[in-house]
Amino acid sequence: MVALQKIELIDNGAGEAFLQLAKTSDRFEQYDNPHAQRIAVIADELALVFHLARHDRGSLQAAALLHDLGEVAMERDYIQAARPLTYEERLDLARHPVIGEREASRVGADRAAQLLVRWHHEWWNGAGYPDALRREEIPLAARILRVADAYAALTDARPFRAAFTEVEASRELADRAGIEFDPAVVNVLLSIEPLPEMASFARVEEEVLSEETAPKQDRGWSLFSSFSK
Repeated sequence: MVALQKIELIDNGAGEAFLQLAKTSDRFEQYDNPHAQRIAVIADELALVFHLARHDRGSLQAAALLHDLGEVAMERDYIQAARPLTYEERLDLARHPVIGEREASRVGADRAAQLLVRWHHEWWNGAGYPDALRREEIPLAARILRVADAYAALTDARPFRAAFTEVEASRELADRAGIEFDPAVVNVLLSIEPLPEMASFARVEEEVLSEETAPKQDRGWSLFSSFSK
């Protein structure tokens, strides 16, 4: 499904290593489909519209592939307990972008990619983490990564909820533009020609149910949606 030939802006050796790390992270995060690779392709398409330089696009692709490494590194310790995380442990996991920055450095990502990993949970209104950056304080590539990550996550099933359809995911992004997401980046995502990587993994039978007959789902959307339930 993912056009791997599009992941071509990273050195061949490093690119292959990052792809393998992405697959490991996806399995750990319980994605049945290539999550990080989808983000890399979607983010690069957005970067082209915003005329990011080639080397910046390469850093963005690397960050997309490596963005979940911090969660993997931190959750190893918690998983030993074999029980649901406490509220305090969920708050502690908000450190994962900082740990991810360190892990990205350890595996050889450039400094720009490391910082994009650090800032991929910053919010447009300043309510994100770890540095509470807001609006243009957040680099454009990080804002792109945030939107691409959210769209890819919404359109794939999670252990605590079903996948959103493309229409539902687009509506969620539009509703949170100006709060969590840069409105300009959301507008571009919603206006570009859909990519194969943007297709939802929602079941066909769920897509044809009307809003009146479809069972209501707990979407689990929150600041800590990556760790919910």
